[in-house]
Amino acid sequence: MKHFIEVITGATSPGDLADILGDVTGRMGCDYFALTHHVDLRGAPSSTIRLHNYPPRWVDYFDHNGLAATDPIHRASLRIAIGFAWHSVPEMIPLTRRDHHILALAADHGIGEGFTIPANVPGEANGSCSFATTTGKPLPSGNFALAQLVGAVAFEGARRAWRVRESELGAPARLTDRQRDCLIWAARGKGDWEISVILGISEETVAQHIRQACERYGVQKRTSLMIHALFDGTISFADIARR
Repeated sequence: MKHFIEVITGATSPGDLADILGDVTGRMGCDYFALTHHVDLRGAPSSTIRLHNYPPRWVDYFDHNGLAATDPIHRASLRIAIGFAWHSVPEMIPLTRRDHHILALAADHGIGEGFTIPANVPGEANGSCSFATTTGKPLPSGNFALAQLVGAVAFEGARRAWRVRESELGAPARLTDRQRDCLIWAARGKGDWEISVILGISEETVAQHIRQACERYGVQKRTSLMIHALFDGTISFADIARR
């Protein structure tokens, strides 16, 4: 395990991480791994993490139907801070008919029992690291503690690797303190005039700060600006909730 942690820490590319995860997954008696943020990749920023070796047909179905945010396993991971076996999900969240259909389809595509470790970092998209067996193969419950440690270390390693990847793609957006202040108050539901009174600046100056922040992120709408700023840690949910 010490060697695994050292290897993960030194990994600087998604490909290296995938190779390492594939190896350790087999050593734990599992067949599949999935380390991912719970967001629809079709509109997600480049910082969105996703590594897996799931069957291609299942991945195509999963992506085509936008299941990243609604998948019952992903939803259950929001209810707990430690790893959990998939068979315990009905005790964690209420499952709909559609949820049961999704789980049955996954089994039809070859994905059987699994174990998921939540990875929810404040200011970032929710995520997780999962290990699963093929359909009909029992889950190696004796390795749950090991999977917990592996999943946590792997997700942190992925966060480091994706920061390297981002630096290769170009410097991330950076806001000034005033732009950030305006964005936080906008995220709290305040209009430009209200923000101007709170910050003691003109309404036009507030609009200008927000507009320039949008330009730095390459977006046009304030909602998109807020989402991007939450993804990269420029603002946090605590900033928005604080009064």
